[in-house]
Amino acid sequence: MSKDLLVSLDDKLHARRERFDKIPIVDIGPLLDGTDKHRVSREIRWALSNAGFMYVKNHGIQQDLIDSVFTVSRRFFDLPLSEKTLLHISNSDVAFRGYIEPFGENTNPGKTKDLKECFDFGPERSVLEGPFFGPNQWPSSWPEFRELTYGYHQRMVALAKKLLQGIALSLDLSEGYFENLMRNPISIQRLLHYPPQSGHVSEDMIGIGAHTDYGNLTILAQDDVGGLQVLNRDGDWVQGTPIQGTFIINIGDLIQRLTNDVYLANIHRVVNSSGRERYSVPFFIDADFDAVIEPLKSCVTDSNPQRYHPVTCGEHKLRRFAASYAHLAKA
Repeated sequence: MSKDLLVSLDDKLHARRERFDKIPIVDIGPLLDGTDKHRVSREIRWALSNAGFMYVKNHGIQQDLIDSVFTVSRRFFDLPLSEKTLLHISNSDVAFRGYIEPFGENTNPGKTKDLKECFDFGPERSVLEGPFFGPNQWPSSWPEFRELTYGYHQRMVALAKKLLQGIALSLDLSEGYFENLMRNPISIQRLLHYPPQSGHVSEDMIGIGAHTDYGNLTILAQDDVGGLQVLNRDGDWVQGTPIQGTFIINIGDLIQRLTNDVYLANIHRVVNSSGRERYSVPFFIDADFDAVIEPLKSCVTDSNPQRYHPVTCGEHKLRRFAASYAHLAKA
Protein backbone atom coordinates (compact mmCIF):
# COMPACT_ATOMS: atom_id res chain seq x y z
CA MET A 1 0.00 0.00 0.00
CA SER A 2 1.41 3.39 -0.95
CA LYS A 3 2.06 5.92 1.77
CA ASP A 4 -0.58 8.33 0.44
CA LEU A 5 -3.27 5.69 1.02
CA LEU A 6 -2.35 5.10 4.65
CA VAL A 7 -4.71 6.64 7.16
CA SER A 8 -3.50 8.62 10.15
CA LEU A 9 -6.33 9.31 12.56
CA ASP A 10 -6.36 12.33 14.80
CA ASP A 11 -6.17 11.20 18.44
CA LYS A 12 -9.81 12.20 18.98
CA LEU A 13 -10.96 9.78 16.27
CA HIS A 14 -9.53 6.54 17.63
CA ALA A 15 -12.13 4.07 18.89
CA ARG A 16 -11.39 1.49 21.54
CA ARG A 17 -12.15 -2.02 20.24
CA GLU A 18 -14.33 -3.51 22.93
CA ARG A 19 -15.82 -7.00 23.06
CA PHE A 20 -18.94 -7.22 20.92
CA ASP A 21 -21.12 -7.59 24.00
CA LYS A 22 -20.35 -3.98 24.87
CA ILE A 23 -23.12 -3.36 22.35
CA PRO A 24 -25.38 -6.24 23.38
CA ILE A 25 -26.86 -8.76 20.98
CA VAL A 26 -30.58 -9.44 21.47
CA ASP A 27 -32.37 -12.39 19.89
CA ILE A 28 -35.75 -10.90 18.99
CA GLY A 29 -37.16 -14.12 17.53
CA PRO A 30 -39.23 -14.81 20.67
CA LEU A 31 -40.64 -11.26 20.48
CA LEU A 32 -41.69 -11.66 16.85
CA ASP A 33 -43.24 -15.12 17.27
CA GLY A 34 -44.72 -14.37 20.70
CA THR A 35 -43.04 -17.26 22.53
CA ASP A 36 -41.18 -15.16 25.13
CA LYS A 37 -41.85 -11.45 24.67
CA HIS A 38 -41.06 -10.57 28.26
CA ARG A 39 -37.58 -12.12 28.25
CA VAL A 40 -36.76 -10.12 25.13
CA SER A 41 -38.21 -6.97 26.69
CA ARG A 42 -35.91 -7.37 29.72
CA GLU A 43 -32.89 -7.61 27.43
CA ILE A 44 -34.11 -4.56 25.51
CA ARG A 45 -34.39 -2.62 28.76
CA TRP A 46 -30.80 -3.39 29.73
CA ALA A 47 -29.50 -2.49 26.26
CA LEU A 48 -31.37 0.79 25.91
CA SER A 49 -30.77 2.01 29.45
CA ASN A 50 -27.04 1.31 29.27
CA ALA A 51 -25.94 1.58 25.64
CA GLY A 52 -28.86 3.02 23.69
CA PHE A 53 -27.80 0.53 20.99
CA MET A 54 -28.23 -3.18 20.41
CA TYR A 55 -27.62 -5.72 17.70
CA VAL A 56 -30.73 -7.78 16.90
CA LYS A 57 -30.70 -11.23 15.34
CA ASN A 58 -33.50 -13.51 14.10
CA HIS A 59 -35.28 -10.38 12.89
CA GLY A 60 -37.16 -12.08 10.07
CA ILE A 61 -35.83 -10.02 7.14
CA GLN A 62 -34.35 -12.22 4.43
CA GLN A 63 -30.64 -11.73 3.75
CA ASP A 64 -31.30 -11.89 -0.01
CA LEU A 65 -33.49 -8.79 0.26
CA ILE A 66 -30.89 -6.91 2.29
CA ASP A 67 -28.14 -7.88 -0.18
CA SER A 68 -30.27 -6.72 -3.11
CA VAL A 69 -30.81 -3.32 -1.50
CA PHE A 70 -27.06 -2.91 -1.06
CA THR A 71 -26.52 -3.88 -4.70
CA VAL A 72 -28.90 -1.23 -6.06
CA SER A 73 -27.58 1.32 -3.57
CA ARG A 74 -24.06 0.90 -4.92
CA ARG A 75 -25.38 1.18 -8.45
CA PHE A 76 -27.29 4.36 -7.59
CA PHE A 77 -24.30 6.10 -6.06
CA ASP A 78 -22.19 5.10 -9.08
CA LEU A 79 -24.47 7.20 -11.30
CA PRO A 80 -23.00 10.47 -12.62
CA LEU A 81 -23.44 13.37 -10.22
CA SER A 82 -25.51 15.18 -12.85
CA GLU A 83 -28.10 12.36 -12.81
CA LYS A 84 -28.23 12.18 -9.03
CA THR A 85 -28.59 15.94 -8.73
CA LEU A 86 -31.77 15.81 -10.82
CA LEU A 87 -33.29 14.15 -7.75
CA HIS A 88 -31.87 16.66 -5.25
CA ILE A 89 -33.65 16.90 -1.92
CA SER A 90 -34.22 20.64 -2.39
CA ASN A 91 -36.71 19.80 -5.18
CA SER A 92 -39.00 18.20 -2.62
CA ASP A 93 -39.54 21.29 -0.46
CA VAL A 94 -40.25 20.23 3.15
CA ALA A 95 -40.96 16.59 2.25
CA PHE A 96 -37.18 15.99 2.50
CA ARG A 97 -37.05 13.32 -0.21
CA GLY A 98 -34.21 12.76 -2.67
CA TYR A 99 -30.45 12.97 -3.15
CA ILE A 100 -28.08 14.74 -0.75
CA GLU A 101 -24.57 15.47 -1.99
CA PRO A 102 -21.39 15.30 0.15
CA PHE A 103 -21.48 18.06 2.78
CA GLY A 104 -25.17 18.74 1.96
CA GLU A 105 -26.14 17.52 5.44
CA ASN A 106 -23.92 18.07 8.46
CA THR A 107 -25.05 16.41 11.67
CA ASN A 108 -22.54 18.15 13.92
CA PRO A 109 -22.48 21.59 12.29
CA GLY A 110 -19.77 23.97 13.36
CA LYS A 111 -17.42 21.09 14.14
CA THR A 112 -17.60 18.48 11.39
CA LYS A 113 -18.34 18.31 7.66
CA ASP A 114 -20.02 15.01 6.72
CA LEU A 115 -18.21 13.15 3.93
CA LYS A 116 -21.19 11.12 2.73
CA GLU A 117 -23.91 11.14 0.13
CA CYS A 118 -27.48 10.01 0.75
CA PHE A 119 -30.74 9.16 -0.92
CA ASP A 120 -33.90 9.52 1.18
CA PHE A 121 -37.49 8.47 0.62
CA GLY A 122 -40.53 7.69 2.72
CA PRO A 123 -44.24 6.91 2.66
CA GLU A 124 -45.61 7.47 -0.85
CA ARG A 125 -47.73 10.60 -1.31
CA SER A 126 -49.06 12.06 -4.56
CA VAL A 127 -48.78 15.69 -3.43
CA LEU A 128 -46.93 17.66 -0.77
CA GLU A 129 -49.00 17.36 2.40
CA GLY A 130 -46.59 19.08 4.79
CA PRO A 131 -43.22 18.50 6.43
CA PHE A 132 -41.93 14.93 5.86
CA PHE A 133 -44.93 13.93 3.72
CA GLY A 134 -44.82 14.39 -0.04
CA PRO A 135 -43.92 12.69 -3.32
CA ASN A 136 -40.78 10.59 -3.45
CA GLN A 137 -38.25 11.25 -6.20
CA TRP A 138 -37.17 8.19 -8.20
CA PRO A 139 -34.81 7.57 -11.14
CA SER A 140 -37.27 7.71 -14.04
CA SER A 141 -35.65 4.97 -16.13
CA TRP A 142 -35.11 2.50 -13.30
CA PRO A 143 -38.44 1.17 -11.98
CA GLU A 144 -36.77 -1.83 -10.31
CA PHE A 145 -34.94 0.55 -7.96
CA ARG A 146 -38.21 2.00 -6.72
CA GLU A 147 -39.91 -1.37 -6.39
CA LEU A 148 -37.08 -3.00 -4.44
CA THR A 149 -36.15 -0.17 -2.09
CA TYR A 150 -39.73 0.86 -1.32
CA GLY A 151 -40.60 -2.76 -0.58
CA TYR A 152 -37.69 -2.80 1.87
CA HIS A 153 -39.04 0.39 3.48
CA GLN A 154 -42.37 -1.30 4.05
CA ARG A 155 -40.69 -4.30 5.69
CA MET A 156 -38.80 -1.92 7.97
CA VAL A 157 -42.01 -0.15 9.03
CA ALA A 158 -43.47 -3.49 10.10
CA LEU A 159 -40.30 -4.56 11.94
CA ALA A 160 -40.00 -1.19 13.69
CA LYS A 161 -43.54 -1.48 15.03
CA LYS A 162 -42.72 -4.92 16.45
CA LEU A 163 -39.58 -3.56 18.09
CA LEU A 164 -41.56 -0.71 19.59
CA GLN A 165 -43.94 -3.26 21.08
CA GLY A 166 -40.91 -4.78 22.79
CA ILE A 167 -39.78 -1.34 23.99
CA ALA A 168 -43.27 -0.68 25.38
CA LEU A 169 -43.18 -3.96 27.31
CA SER A 170 -39.70 -3.11 28.57
CA LEU A 171 -41.18 0.03 30.16
CA ASP A 172 -44.06 -1.92 31.73
CA LEU A 173 -46.48 -0.31 29.27
CA SER A 174 -49.13 -2.06 27.24
CA GLU A 175 -47.75 -3.74 24.13
CA GLY A 176 -49.73 -1.38 21.90
CA TYR A 177 -48.70 1.83 23.70
CA PHE A 178 -47.01 3.41 20.66
CA GLU A 179 -49.93 2.74 18.31
CA ASN A 180 -51.79 5.89 19.37
CA LEU A 181 -48.67 7.95 18.67
CA MET A 182 -48.06 6.33 15.29
CA ARG A 183 -51.27 6.36 13.25
CA ASN A 184 -49.45 8.15 10.41
CA PRO A 185 -45.82 8.19 11.54
CA ILE A 186 -42.92 10.00 9.93
CA SER A 187 -40.49 7.48 8.45
CA ILE A 188 -37.40 7.87 6.31
CA GLN A 189 -35.58 5.15 4.43
CA ARG A 190 -32.04 6.22 3.64
CA LEU A 191 -29.28 4.84 1.44
CA LEU A 192 -25.77 6.00 2.41
CA HIS A 193 -22.37 6.02 0.74
CA TYR A 194 -19.15 6.97 2.51
CA PRO A 195 -16.03 7.49 0.40
CA PRO A 196 -12.81 6.26 2.03
CA GLN A 197 -10.50 8.78 3.65
CA SER A 198 -6.73 8.73 3.42
CA GLY A 199 -3.93 10.78 4.93
CA HIS A 200 -4.50 12.50 8.27
CA VAL A 201 -8.17 12.38 9.28
CA SER A 202 -9.43 14.82 11.91
CA GLU A 203 -12.84 15.69 13.32
CA ASP A 204 -13.13 18.53 10.79
CA MET A 205 -14.28 16.05 8.14
CA ILE A 206 -15.46 12.48 8.77
CA GLY A 207 -18.26 10.28 7.44
CA ILE A 208 -20.86 11.55 9.91
CA GLY A 209 -20.16 13.85 12.81
CA ALA A 210 -21.14 12.97 16.35
CA HIS A 211 -24.90 13.15 16.84
CA THR A 212 -27.98 11.52 18.27
CA ASP A 213 -30.84 10.37 16.05
CA TYR A 214 -33.95 12.49 16.10
CA GLY A 215 -36.97 10.26 16.49
CA ASN A 216 -38.10 6.97 17.98
CA LEU A 217 -36.04 4.20 16.45
CA THR A 218 -33.34 3.48 13.87
CA ILE A 219 -32.78 0.14 12.13
CA LEU A 220 -29.35 0.01 10.50
CA ALA A 221 -28.09 -2.49 7.95
CA GLN A 222 -24.31 -2.30 7.47
CA ASP A 223 -21.95 -3.72 4.90
CA ASP A 224 -18.78 -5.44 6.13
CA VAL A 225 -16.56 -2.35 6.07
CA GLY A 226 -17.27 -0.96 9.53
CA GLY A 227 -16.76 2.57 10.78
CA LEU A 228 -19.68 3.12 13.15
CA GLN A 229 -18.55 4.36 16.56
CA VAL A 230 -20.75 4.65 19.66
CA LEU A 231 -19.87 6.70 22.73
CA ASN A 232 -19.97 4.71 25.96
CA ARG A 233 -20.59 6.18 29.38
CA ASP A 234 -16.88 6.28 30.16
CA GLY A 235 -16.43 8.69 27.24
CA ASP A 236 -14.74 6.07 25.01
CA TRP A 237 -15.72 5.44 21.39
CA VAL A 238 -16.71 1.80 20.86
CA GLN A 239 -16.75 0.13 17.44
CA GLY A 240 -20.14 -0.94 16.13
CA THR A 241 -18.50 -3.81 14.27
CA PRO A 242 -20.70 -5.40 11.55
CA ILE A 243 -22.07 -8.79 12.59
CA GLN A 244 -23.50 -10.98 9.85
CA GLY A 245 -27.25 -11.59 10.16
CA THR A 246 -27.94 -8.66 12.49
CA PHE A 247 -29.27 -5.15 12.37
CA ILE A 248 -28.05 -2.46 14.71
CA ILE A 249 -30.92 -0.78 16.54
CA ASN A 250 -30.69 2.50 18.38
CA ILE A 251 -33.23 4.85 19.86
CA GLY A 252 -33.51 8.56 19.18
CA ASP A 253 -34.27 11.73 21.07
CA LEU A 254 -38.01 11.10 21.36
CA ILE A 255 -37.60 7.87 23.32
CA GLN A 256 -35.03 9.49 25.59
CA ARG A 257 -37.50 12.32 26.24
CA LEU A 258 -40.36 9.86 26.74
CA THR A 259 -38.36 7.92 29.32
CA ASN A 260 -36.99 11.05 31.04
CA ASP A 261 -33.41 9.90 30.34
CA VAL A 262 -33.98 6.37 31.67
CA TYR A 263 -33.21 5.21 28.10
CA LEU A 264 -30.27 6.72 26.25
CA ALA A 265 -30.30 8.20 22.75
CA ASN A 266 -26.59 7.67 22.41
CA ILE A 267 -24.09 9.78 20.53
CA HIS A 268 -22.52 8.06 17.51
CA ARG A 269 -20.52 8.87 14.39
CA VAL A 270 -18.91 7.23 11.36
CA VAL A 271 -15.20 7.27 10.56
CA ASN A 272 -14.38 5.36 7.36
CA SER A 273 -10.65 4.71 7.61
CA SER A 274 -10.93 1.31 5.88
CA GLY A 275 -9.57 2.35 2.51
CA ARG A 276 -12.82 1.02 0.97
CA GLU A 277 -16.15 2.47 -0.04
CA ARG A 278 -18.67 2.03 2.80
CA TYR A 279 -22.41 1.63 2.33
CA SER A 280 -25.16 1.44 4.90
CA VAL A 281 -28.96 1.41 4.86
CA PRO A 282 -30.55 3.08 7.90
CA PHE A 283 -34.30 3.29 8.44
CA PHE A 284 -35.76 5.90 10.78
CA ILE A 285 -39.23 5.86 12.30
CA ASP A 286 -40.67 8.54 14.52
CA ALA A 287 -44.22 9.31 15.62
CA ASP A 288 -47.07 11.25 14.02
CA PHE A 289 -46.14 14.84 13.16
CA ASP A 290 -48.48 16.24 15.83
CA ALA A 291 -47.90 13.50 18.43
CA VAL A 292 -47.03 15.01 21.81
CA ILE A 293 -44.01 13.47 23.52
CA GLU A 294 -43.53 14.05 27.23
CA PRO A 295 -41.96 12.04 30.06
CA LEU A 296 -43.86 9.00 31.25
CA LYS A 297 -45.13 9.39 34.82
CA SER A 298 -43.46 6.09 35.68
CA CYS A 299 -40.08 7.55 34.68
CA VAL A 300 -40.40 10.67 36.85
CA THR A 301 -39.31 10.15 40.46
CA ASP A 302 -37.81 12.14 43.32
CA SER A 303 -34.36 10.98 42.23
CA ASN A 304 -35.12 11.57 38.53
CA PRO A 305 -37.31 14.69 38.33
CA GLN A 306 -38.97 15.66 35.06
CA ARG A 307 -36.30 16.84 32.63
CA TYR A 308 -38.34 17.72 29.53
CA HIS A 309 -41.33 19.82 28.58
CA PRO A 310 -43.85 18.34 26.13
CA VAL A 311 -42.89 18.67 22.46
CA THR A 312 -44.50 17.51 19.25
CA CYS A 313 -42.58 15.04 17.13
CA GLY A 314 -42.73 17.29 14.06
CA GLU A 315 -41.56 20.38 15.93
CA HIS A 316 -38.54 18.55 17.31
CA LYS A 317 -37.60 16.91 14.01
CA LEU A 318 -37.93 20.12 11.97
CA ARG A 319 -35.67 21.93 14.41
CA ARG A 320 -33.01 19.23 14.08
CA PHE A 321 -33.27 19.22 10.27
CA ALA A 322 -32.95 22.99 10.05
CA ALA A 323 -29.64 22.80 11.90
CA SER A 324 -28.22 20.06 9.64
CA TYR A 325 -29.16 20.75 6.02
CA ALA A 326 -27.18 23.09 3.80
CA HIS A 327 -30.11 23.75 1.44
CA LEU A 328 -32.29 24.88 4.35
CA ALA A 329 -29.61 27.26 5.59
CA LYS A 330 -29.58 28.90 2.15
CA ALA A 331 -33.38 29.25 2.01
